[in-house]
Amino acid sequence: MAKILLVDDEPNMRLGLKDNLEFEGYEVDTANDGREGLAKLQQSHYSLVLLDVMMPHMNGLEVCKRARAEGINTPIIFLTAKGEEIDKVLGLELGADDYMTKPFSLRELLARVKAILRRIDDKPANNDDEPLQIGKLLVNFKKLSAYQNKKQIVMSHKEFEILEYLWQRKNSVVSRDDLLTNIWGYDENPTTRTVDNFIVKLRQKIEKDINHPQIIITVHGAGYKFLE
Repeated sequence: MAKILLVDDEPNMRLGLKDNLEFEGYEVDTANDGREGLAKLQQSHYSLVLLDVMMPHMNGLEVCKRARAEGINTPIIFLTAKGEEIDKVLGLELGADDYMTKPFSLRELLARVKAILRRIDDKPANNDDEPLQIGKLLVNFKKLSAYQNKKQIVMSHKEFEILEYLWQRKNSVVSRDDLLTNIWGYDENPTTRTVDNFIVKLRQKIEKDINHPQIIITVHGAGYKFLE
């Protein structure tokens, strides 16, 4: 049974989501604010985190930042009342996997939760325990670990998924819509700009010169291509 951590300071929102998630068969743990949420993330294993952004004591962005810095790669979906693009981009840059803007459809949220958990369970990972050298990065998709110069670096679950998806289709063009459909599991949101932001993050980790990428290249008007 998947165990979900729900972090939200609004009692009605927290209770309503908890009841609906439990009705879907998930085990749900809750936290009232960011500080409590981070403590629970540090102490227990969860399949997924639903994380509100605006909370007392510690906001969701800071929780995500600290969790990723500590090597906690649990998928995170932000729940935010803020609709500005800068907030969404910042959240993804900090290592979140997805976001939902309040007020949101419960049906849509459940669909995204199911999509992320399904990909975790059915992910066609590299079955070999041997790590792969991809540019500057030594990565093991099965163990979700990545190193640069023998030093472990933090990558979100979504970054591993995107990099593996491109690697499995090396030398072939992969469109942004293809990534949205197969990595996020739906094509309404986020936008193709979200894909571009993740590609920039991956290039920063693997390319010797991010301004002149040699591994993940842009095919203008078509998408991206992973070159061997």
